[in-house]
Amino acid sequence: MRPWPKGISAITLFVEDVAAAKRFYLEVFGLPVVFEDDVSTVFRFGDTLVNLLKSTEARELIEPAAVAAPGAGSRLQFTIDVDDVDAMCAELATRGVTLINGPIDRPWGVRTACFADPGGHIWEIAAPIRK
Repeated sequence: MRPWPKGISAITLFVEDVAAAKRFYLEVFGLPVVFEDDVSTVFRFGDTLVNLLKSTEARELIEPAAVAAPGAGSRLQFTIDVDDVDAMCAELATRGVTLINGPIDRPWGVRTACFADPGGHIWEIAAPIRK
């Protein structure tokens, strides 16, 4: 078996309100839009594309699997490495972001904080705890 390719090329997030999700990603992350139509907006996040897809369009991508209902609970978390979690939390607050938790020093040596986008997807910022 060949080794796995490096990196993830794209992530598709199912959202109820593409316009609200787009505003969030523009205002919070400042990402460039690389594609947009009536049911999706795609951003470039480093080397990864983040596709915000209207949840009603998601079924054809994953059938026979089901698209989870909004509010069914989170089953994933994205982590972004930052230099200073506390400084980034302060910056996120100026962008209107409410934290779910943090900043917290984790026992595995990382300081973290979490927030959610309008679709309920959980984002974590993380940095090694400074000695």
